[in-house]
Amino acid sequence: MSVPRSMPRMAWDLVVVLAGFTLMAMILVVWSVPAFVLYFVMPAAAGRRLGRRAAMFWFRVFLVPMEAIGALRLDLRSLDELRNAGPLIVAPNHPCLLDAVLVISRLPNGVCVMKGALHDNFLLGPASRLARYVRNDSLLRLATGASEELQEGGQLLLFPEGTRSTAQPLGPLTDAVGAIARRAGVPVQAVVIEADPVFLAKGWKLTQIPALPLTYRVRLGRRFDPPRDVRAFTTELEQYFRRELGASEPAPRAAASMALRPMVEDAHHG
Repeated sequence: MSVPRSMPRMAWDLVVVLAGFTLMAMILVVWSVPAFVLYFVMPAAAGRRLGRRAAMFWFRVFLVPMEAIGALRLDLRSLDELRNAGPLIVAPNHPCLLDAVLVISRLPNGVCVMKGALHDNFLLGPASRLARYVRNDSLLRLATGASEELQEGGQLLLFPEGTRSTAQPLGPLTDAVGAIARRAGVPVQAVVIEADPVFLAKGWKLTQIPALPLTYRVRLGRRFDPPRDVRAFTTELEQYFRRELGASEPAPRAAASMALRPMVEDAHHG
């Protein structure tokens, strides 16, 4: 049972949350201009390395002071074990909007999958292009880009739910992780994210002030071999997450999108 907050405490929590948004906006502005220039003047390999390490650095610049003032309580240490693990798909559950920030802050060679609109955004776009993050606005671009970055040694951050959890603690999974792992021949590292409260979850109202600190614990789960049967793998992965998160009722199975289905069928019958 949650303890009611006093008005001064709610006011303080609001100030801290606004400070967090402001700090993130400042980081994006500061890095976007040099990232834009460096994308055009640096060789692709060097830009890729710099862009990804810069993302890790800047996300830590955000997380460290937020933790210091009591806004966040973090346990991300297990992610450090992945640094020398080689190419793989990092597959976390996705309770809230901060999940990618938490994971990338610990991975010097992490590769995000981003919506085309975000990839083209004037604040997010320069940094994501420098780091050679993968667009997911089409099947061909996603499958080809993800496979290329994995072959280059990258560690692909791909949320199996495809979006923030539509139900807590886990929404239905799509076949994308299994299909790309099958195509690229790389393992899938399940990552379990536990959040309390689930700030900026799907449907969270911006007028809703969370009770601070926000607590996040990230732990490594099972590492799956590249699947032969994509649909069976997705079912197994969803069951695994539901056990780890203590979810008793299974979510409805997400059908493959029309764009994804040909790749799933190819992986399923290949």
